[in-house]
Amino acid sequence: MDLTGKMLIAMPGMGDPRFAHSVVFLCAHSEEGAMGLIVNKTMDRMRVSDLLKQLSIRLERPEYDGNLYFGGPVEGGRGFVLHSSEYRSDLSTLRVNEAFGMTATQDVLEAMATGAGPERTLLALGYSGWGPGQLEGEIAANGWLICDATPELVFDLANAEKWPEALKSIGVDALSLSATAGHA
Repeated sequence: MDLTGKMLIAMPGMGDPRFAHSVVFLCAHSEEGAMGLIVNKTMDRMRVSDLLKQLSIRLERPEYDGNLYFGGPVEGGRGFVLHSSEYRSDLSTLRVNEAFGMTATQDVLEAMATGAGPERTLLALGYSGWGPGQLEGEIAANGWLICDATPELVFDLANAEKWPEALKSIGVDALSLSATAGHA
């Protein structure tokens, strides 16, 4: 099972409050584990322009300014740009699929600041990570549902709309979900 490029939707009974009502875009998934970014939780009072200022990068394109996202609890000081696939860094871009790429090197920020960056972006600090078999175990324990990722869901919707819309994309009404799991 390769879930690269899919979205994880946290179930109401998610034990870890950092993931409550989270929608996670999976950048990579293999036998060795998984890595993703939460795409519906921003960091309080921190904007892209604040980060660029700390890195001495002058923001010439205000359309790139926006909230920074909480990508997950791992390596909170490390930045990741989830972006549309037309952009390729000269240093290192992970091509997730035909619609998405992810770059974690400073050159993407410099390109964004001058307007030469990706058309669509989501900048996150930290990431969500799982060791071998861990994510599969959480899915089997009804911790996550899975849906297809679309650029509209990731980049266009308001954060508060992403969780219910991700559920709706697989035919699930958020009001019908229970925090307890049952097994037949």
